[in-house]
Amino acid sequence: MKLVKIVLKNVFRHRLRTVLTMLGIATAVMAFGLIRTIVGAWRQQMLGVPGVTAVSWANWFGGVYGDPNDFKNFWPRLAIDPETYFDLYPEFQVPPDQLAQFRKERNACIIGRKLAQQHGFKIGDVITMEGDIFPGRWEWVVRGIYTGRDQTVDETQMFFHWDYLREQVQQREPGRPVEPGWYILRVQSPDVMPRVASAIDEQFLNSRAPTKTESEKAFQQGFVQMSSAIITSLQVISVVIVGIILLVLANTIVMAVRERTREYAVLKTLGFSARHLVGLIFGESLLIAAGGGLLGLALTFPMVAGFGKALPTFFPIINIAPLTIVLALAAALVAGVVAALFPATRVVRTPIVTGLRTVG
Repeated sequence: MKLVKIVLKNVFRHRLRTVLTMLGIATAVMAFGLIRTIVGAWRQQMLGVPGVTAVSWANWFGGVYGDPNDFKNFWPRLAIDPETYFDLYPEFQVPPDQLAQFRKERNACIIGRKLAQQHGFKIGDVITMEGDIFPGRWEWVVRGIYTGRDQTVDETQMFFHWDYLREQVQQREPGRPVEPGWYILRVQSPDVMPRVASAIDEQFLNSRAPTKTESEKAFQQGFVQMSSAIITSLQVISVVIVGIILLVLANTIVMAVRERTREYAVLKTLGFSARHLVGLIFGESLLIAAGGGLLGLALTFPMVAGFGKALPTFFPIINIAPLTIVLALAAALVAGVVAALFPATRVVRTPIVTGLRTVG
């Protein structure tokens, strides 16, 4: 208990330095947690293939809504087959009357609940955009608002009729082909997926548009791989942040131990063993590291929430994983141990006479 009291007194002997060190560690831990969380948020002739039970299709639209520099004005906009798409995605829950009305109108659209809340859209509103992939002025009437089956479902997307896209492009740019960007298949069971994929790709091998059939997970990972350089850079930065934590804490502990060299020599003369001295130094280092780490984690949660709120369409589902929490705390504590190694070794090896002659 006496050692604990001494550690606590040492920690707050220089309050400003200790507070600044803890804030530095907290900032680094918060950045580490935020980066890890971000790295951690970034799919009719086929019906004839045995094992396929349903087919739909979609195409990416793009477009510009409002100020193109405002991230809130970007969200996924997909042209879909209205009769089949939502059957293959039951996680998008649309009220039956709204879905029926959507299917009746060529220029109707269905949007997610979060998207409607962010922009104040409601049933009957008209959404106007300027096309980029498909130039011109485009208008859709909101006829449905879907909700996610659970919290993992993206509620910031917009769906409209693929036929509306095709017909408008033919009127505006005669001769320009408009084809589905990808097909979505439902198979009897996961076991038949390799066979179905192989059969479809062989069937269209020599066609005008050869296919590459893959699982929905692999399809989504393809989008992630396009940003692999950015993701790799973020991962490297997260490792660098751990080094920053170590340097900040090591600087504080080295300064504190150097100032107390004579005091440690006096403690040796009073009978304190090397184990006691090591405990004092490691205790101080770990206490500062733990304090800064916990503060950083406490700040990470509102930071992640604010990040998700600022960029809702880029990160519709963003949560801090338990592993990120464990890694952040572990990084702070490991830094606390490593930062204390050199000063503790130096104190233990310094002779009493040399220590008493030292001026901190």
